[in-house]
Amino acid sequence: MIFSDGTLALLMDPYGFIGRRARLTGRDAFVTRLFGRRAVCLTGPEAAELFYDEARFTRAAAAPVPVQLTLFGRGGVQGLDGPDHRHRKALFTQFMRREQVDALVAGFTKHLREQAQGWATRDMVALYPEFQTVLVRTVCEWAGIALSEAELPRRTRQLVSLFDDAGAPGPRHLRSLAARRLADHWAEDLIKDARKDRAAQDANAPVTIVATYRTPVGDLLPPHIAAVELLNLLRPTVAVSVFLTLIGQAFRDHPEWLDRLRADESLDEAFVQEVRRFYPFFPTAIARVRQDFDWHGVHFGTGQRVLLDLYGTDHDERTWEQPHRFDPTRFQADPPAPFAFIPQGGGHPAVHHRCPGEPITLALMKVGADLLARRLDYRYGDPAEQLDTTRAPALPRHGLLLRAVSKRPAV
Repeated sequence: MIFSDGTLALLMDPYGFIGRRARLTGRDAFVTRLFGRRAVCLTGPEAAELFYDEARFTRAAAAPVPVQLTLFGRGGVQGLDGPDHRHRKALFTQFMRREQVDALVAGFTKHLREQAQGWATRDMVALYPEFQTVLVRTVCEWAGIALSEAELPRRTRQLVSLFDDAGAPGPRHLRSLAARRLADHWAEDLIKDARKDRAAQDANAPVTIVATYRTPVGDLLPPHIAAVELLNLLRPTVAVSVFLTLIGQAFRDHPEWLDRLRADESLDEAFVQEVRRFYPFFPTAIARVRQDFDWHGVHFGTGQRVLLDLYGTDHDERTWEQPHRFDPTRFQADPPAPFAFIPQGGGHPAVHHRCPGEPITLALMKVGADLLARRLDYRYGDPAEQLDTTRAPALPRHGLLLRAVSKRPAV
């Protein structure tokens, strides 16, 4: 079955589009047209395992050009395959070592608590932009990038626009294009500075590690590609502001879990994992077919674009009992299979196109959960504030408003 062009339906409902049409066909794969071209859409854990088979799919030129020009940048790790991908991925996995994650988390904890002290003096606080500012300050400090207070708002706007506006049509996309151009120039200058006088650089600083990374044949990356990879370290860390805001949304939607976390810190891990599963972040991942093959009655033609339903797979009732119920206790049992739980991609980070930064995401989310559950009292500025799921990433319409914020008495 081939559906008519689904572009408008995808833009109107980016998180439900694939799952809804898959249910109409009763299959995990269907053919449609997106932006006038034939495409295959996939959902479910079996389809996810297929999607991450590098013998069948390539990431080279897979993302639409507007996304390449904004979210990913040109020449970065997302567009590589095979040994080149694994070698480049190792550049990022080294930042997931315990000492690196601990240093980032320590800085974030310090800056977030300092920022939160000022919330009590304000009538209303929007969490999303607050988390953005703290994360930019923290990740630049951690990476070895000097950032003045005067420069902080500008770099925050640029880094946020790379992921928040990238997939949007019209003015927001144009803003993301402008942000990418400015951020690329800034990051390229940082790379060149790090290469000028290596003796003066901290060899363990992430900016230095990226600047001095060598390809499998021993070459330094061209400065503009090294800049893309530096932004591929900074941008996803700042994007954790989405998950942190969704923690606040989860406490608003499920206040019983606010009480449970206040009573039991051992629930933090399960809680933040369920936030990642339950709430929508990015709706799909994209690849292209390497060579013709057939799967479950669907023909995959060479070069065709394939979209994997991340949100739908994380809500697949074949994997998750009552998938549309928020229940962190599901993560207190055995961990889910690597292709069943895919909020940041599927498979194994060292091999597949799964985000290697999940340890950082989880650690930062736990800091945010601790702040909102145990260190502050507050009310919601708009108790009816809902997620806007027509945008990606989906977020509360006003950035999740808090009022009457005060320090929670020590227990």
